Amino acid sequence: MKKFFNTAGPIKPENHYHIPPLERWDLDEITVLIEQEKYFVLHAPRQTGKTSCLLALMEHLNKEGKFKALYVNVEVAQTARDDVSRGVQAILGTLANQERAYLKENILDKNWYETFQRNSPDQALNSMLTLWVENSSKPTVLLIDEVDALVGDTLISVLRQIRTGYTSRPLHFPQSIILCGVRDVRDYRIHSSKHKEIITGGSAFNIKAESMCLGNFTSEEVKSLYLQHTTGTGQKFDEEVFHFIYELTNGQPWLVNALAYEACFKIKENRDRTKTITKEIMEEAKENIILRRDTHIDQLIDKLSDERVRKIIEPLLENEDEIGNAPTDDLQYVIDLGLIRKDEKKIIISNGIYREIIPRELTYTTQLTIHHETPWYIDKITNKLQMKKLLAAFQDFYREHSEHWLKGMQYKESGPQLLLQAFLQRIVNGGGRVEREYGLGRKRTDLYIRWFYDETDKSKSQKIVIECKVIRKSKEATIEEGLIQTIEYKDKCGAEEAYLILFEKSQNKTWEEKVFQEDGIHNNYTIPIWGM
Repeated sequence: MKKFFNTAGPIKPENHYHIPPLERWDLDEITVLIEQEKYFVLHAPRQTGKTSCLLALMEHLNKEGKFKALYVNVEVAQTARDDVSRGVQAILGTLANQERAYLKENILDKNWYETFQRNSPDQALNSMLTLWVENSSKPTVLLIDEVDALVGDTLISVLRQIRTGYTSRPLHFPQSIILCGVRDVRDYRIHSSKHKEIITGGSAFNIKAESMCLGNFTSEEVKSLYLQHTTGTGQKFDEEVFHFIYELTNGQPWLVNALAYEACFKIKENRDRTKTITKEIMEEAKENIILRRDTHIDQLIDKLSDERVRKIIEPLLENEDEIGNAPTDDLQYVIDLGLIRKDEKKIIISNGIYREIIPRELTYTTQLTIHHETPWYIDKITNKLQMKKLLAAFQDFYREHSEHWLKGMQYKESGPQLLLQAFLQRIVNGGGRVEREYGLGRKRTDLYIRWFYDETDKSKSQKIVIECKVIRKSKEATIEEGLIQTIEYKDKCGAEEAYLILFEKSQNKTWEEKVFQEDGIHNNYTIPIWGM
């Protein structure tokens, strides 16, 4: 089989271009923790490479010969929820299967069901691991994947059975256990049906020595991964592609692989390996995976309805100075999900693709019900967008419909900006792209529109920036600040056109006071301003 970019499941080195998993984390530190008989956590967002790293670690430890290591994925017990008996039985059966598959042994296989029958569900896992360790000639290491997929009392029972056995290590319980999932154990909020309370992961599993987070690819690793394809097939990438992909993804492994797979394998004409992969091809690949809503994108979208996520994401979309009264744990939870990151002491949405997906998804149904068509706003001679006509139409649309539309939005506070983006996306989808920038403390939303007016030459595009601000001080002060920011963003993007949009959210002002159109002048620049 010829190698390809992997977007589903663990890495298979013989099939996939890949960054060696053991090079993606500090193997020396992990070895020290294992030798010190520590129990610790590995966490990272979905489809980051956690399972590949655990399987590689198991193989490494077993080949080295000092330890006996076993990997087990406990997601099979997720549906058991509060049925501890059913959940623990599923985990024991999976342990037996994994021992037979990876270690070619059958201690667990011969004994797991009898052990389950002989013990209560809240003791059976502990007893089974004790039996496994006592029959091993080497110290044991257990790698438990998808532990945070478990729900309710099943998760509590598993954590507590491991905690109970901790003091018996290494002679009667695994010398080291690694718990792996999307979240750090401290972020678990476990609803117990037995005790009618919420139990935190930290209280149920207070023996954790370390929390390790698996990071994204570095820019060098992105380039290295893509050049494996060049080495294998001869197909080249333009040099600017590497920087562009890192900007789009911030090195998120699934996105990096998915974009390359789309560009090199899914788009048929690019299977001609003499064809160089360009930035424009990668832009097409990005649009394809967003519109197709692949699994990774779908999982991301699903999290937006989580109230803990909304409390963090909405102030970012609205560009507030801070994230209200959201608890620190909620902030860390959204970081652990991979939706946001800290950058130079600021909180920002993790990467360019997520910045585009989040507002597009939040306004998807809105876009479908906006009855404005792209051709209405295209100059018939130049084929360029008529931005003043488009913004005037949005101003009328916003005045007439905003109250009704904003009522139905889950993210109400950031609704005005999202409604504008829905309107723009509806029109620009016909032949261009909308790029977005958010970040706490910016006090604005930056929108960058590229409209491709020449269908035969995608290098020719109309470049437009729109600066969105909410009036919080006086109108005059907001305009003064907004003009400076708009001109800065115009220069940064090399745009030919720039517009400033001001939203007045005060309930005490009439539409006659809110709605206006005027030109603002700063340093010899004239910027059209639209108020609403």
